[in-house]
Order: sequence, then C-alpha cells, then structure tokens
Amino acid sequence: MIQLLHFGYHQAMSCIFPVAIFGTLALSGFIHIPILHRYDTVLLILIVVQYLMYRSGLETLDEIKVICVFHFIGLLLELYKVKMGSWAYPEPGYTKFFGVPLYSGFMYASVASFMCQIWRRLRMDMTGWPGLLSSGLLGGSIYLNFFTHHYIPDFRWWLTVLVFIVFWKTWIIYRVRTTTYRMPLTLAFIIVGFFIWLAENIATFFNAWKYPNQSQSWHLVSLGKISSWFLLVIISVIIVAQLKHVKANRATNALQ
Repeated sequence: MIQLLHFGYHQAMSCIFPVAIFGTLALSGFIHIPILHRYDTVLLILIVVQYLMYRSGLETLDEIKVICVFHFIGLLLELYKVKMGSWAYPEPGYTKFFGVPLYSGFMYASVASFMCQIWRRLRMDMTGWPGLLSSGLLGGSIYLNFFTHHYIPDFRWWLTVLVFIVFWKTWIIYRVRTTTYRMPLTLAFIIVGFFIWLAENIATFFNAWKYPNQSQSWHLVSLGKISSWFLLVIISVIIVAQLKHVKANRATNALQ
C-alpha cells in the first residue's frame, strides 16, 4: 500500500500540466474574461503555468525544449486535421490560425510533459530498446500515416502489429522508493493511450474541440480513437527515449 501511494503521488505530480490544461478548459467554459476570447485565455494561462513549472523546478530546461518540439509537431497535425474536417474548433479567437487555436499544441505537449516528468521521478530506464533506426522509422511512419490515410489506405493496424514486433523485447524499468519494477513497453503504450482517450472525452465535453458527430450534442468519443492515441504515445516515447539516450551518452563522454 505504501508503494502504491508513492507510485500514485509521482503519477499525480507528473500530470500537473495535463490537469492544468483540462482544468483551464473546464473553468473557461463558465468563467469569461472581458476582451479576450476563450481560446486566447487558455493559451495565456498555459504559458504562465509552463513558466511557473520551470521557475519552481518542476520542469527542467531540457524538458521545456522537448515540450516545445511536441507543441510544434502537434500543431502541424492539428492544422492538417482541421483542414481535412476531422474535427473543428468552433469558437472565435485572436490566436487562432487557419481554424486552429495555438493552445491546441499544448495538448500534445502535455503528453511529452508527462513522459519527461514520470521518467525522471521514477528513475526510468529501458531494456531491449530496438535502436534509433528501427524506432525512428516506425515513429516516422506512424506520424506520416496520420496525414496520408486521407488519400491512401489507413495502415494503422499494420503499424500496430509492427509496434508489437519492434518492441516485443523492450521493457520499462522503473523504481518506487528502493524497489525496482518492470513492465512491457507495449502495455505502457496501451495504458497511457486509454487514459488520454478518457481525457479526450472530458476535453470534447467542455468544447475544447468537436468531432463531426458532436456538432449538435456531445457523444462519447469512439473507442477506435484509443488506437490513434496508442500510436501517438509511441511517437512520444520514441522521441523522449532517444533524447534521454543521447543525453546519457554525452554525460558519459564528458566523464571520460
């Protein structure tokens, strides 16, 4: 029970930025600030939260850099998906470009924030990592498929099979106090993807964005979206893990 409480504490602390996003979206639906539109208010609040997390030491400068990378990657995907009609942001905003509010990139960045935080807090490591070539090609293919499936067949299920093949030997090593645990990386993908799907339902309920079938009234997001988040989490882990690997190699070389 003590181990579980410690584990839960670190999970909760790692979710500060995601909670800030969904909390802001919820409150901004009821509390309106004069002059500013809702989307602009959300963006300003999230920038302030990021600044405070950095100044308080909750996030490091390296983690802020990773978050910025994910913000850019997510924003590109949002611009494309909104253009293709996959979902929409119906409210007005000054910081809204081509139908996409700038705060939307933070929703992807929040996944990176969680990954970086939990990696550091649980002193995570991995065994059986397939390497940059295999993981990089797979991650690039997954990201590209989010764009190309509008024109050619959707390869997500083939890519999902490849995920289990490429990462079948990969285990996450994590530590709670003095005890070391491990878990198959693919299981972690599924768990995180499921919780992001839950968060997505909360976000759409508070009109953060809307899918076409939610234009008139809110409906539960399709369970099939879990597969999309499952694949997105894989991209996140690949980038974070590779950056951690590069940083560890630099530290080792500096000591030699």
